Amino acid sequence: MLQQFDERNRDIKVFIKDKLHHRDEAKVSVFDSSVQGGDAVWEGLRVYPEGVVCLDKHLTRLHESAKTLAFVDIPSKKAIKEAIQKTLDANGMNDEVHIRLTLTRGEKITSGMDPRVNQNGSCLIVLAEWKPLVYDNSSGIKVISTSQRRNAPQFLDSKIHHANLLNNILAKIQANVAGKDAGLMLDERGFVAELNGSNIFMVKEGVIYTPYAHACLPGITRGTVIELCKENNIPIEEADLTLSQLYNADGVFATGTMGELTPIIEIDGRAILDKNELQQKIRSLFKNNIKGYCEKLT
Repeated sequence: MLQQFDERNRDIKVFIKDKLHHRDEAKVSVFDSSVQGGDAVWEGLRVYPEGVVCLDKHLTRLHESAKTLAFVDIPSKKAIKEAIQKTLDANGMNDEVHIRLTLTRGEKITSGMDPRVNQNGSCLIVLAEWKPLVYDNSSGIKVISTSQRRNAPQFLDSKIHHANLLNNILAKIQANVAGKDAGLMLDERGFVAELNGSNIFMVKEGVIYTPYAHACLPGITRGTVIELCKENNIPIEEADLTLSQLYNADGVFATGTMGELTPIIEIDGRAILDKNELQQKIRSLFKNNIKGYCEKLT
């Protein structure tokens, strides 16, 4: 599904480093590490009237990713929340908003890979847009398995939520060429990892399964679904899953901040049922509880 331009976003204000700019003037230096090498970390946030869903968990992951990459001058959670609030207030936003929160290593004194030439501190970017959920969750999506594999820890640890997304983008390109909504990525062993932009779950004989987080990002929404299952005595297991198991599942769905819970109705041309009672229960539990996971900024 191709996202469309929303006219409400034509004059939005974007927070960069320490101030707000009109979107047409919102820029980073050509010497910024995000431009030089994709050297940045990011989070996708969803805004509801009740607040930002799972905000503290997102900021914790941002901090941990930045620490792993040895960033210096990492802004505090308090400072980041203040920047988010300023951005939302400037745009009059409080619902149906997606925030792309990015922290780069900052501007370099000269181009190069060495982080020691980053001597100007990190750069925080808060890009808030009016945006509906990325998928139509009433009709579901069709996906195709891709040749592009998801990174394993020996190549690049998926626990780092970094901005170097080329392997995911290549998988999305394959899905686009095939006329499908998303690419289903395997790990280096051939087991299912995740979609190019979201986690995946499978329902089979009364049990919910999701891939181990070896090569996939252990997403925030993924964690929420696991938590809801445990709280409601629904069997949930992490496992190595094959494509054959997904083809023959009672139900399959994707999870992510930008899409919430999305039924997957086709994988590699195989139809997947979307009327599974347990899958419907999980979606209902999520819908009824998601606002309880929201956190006010002030």
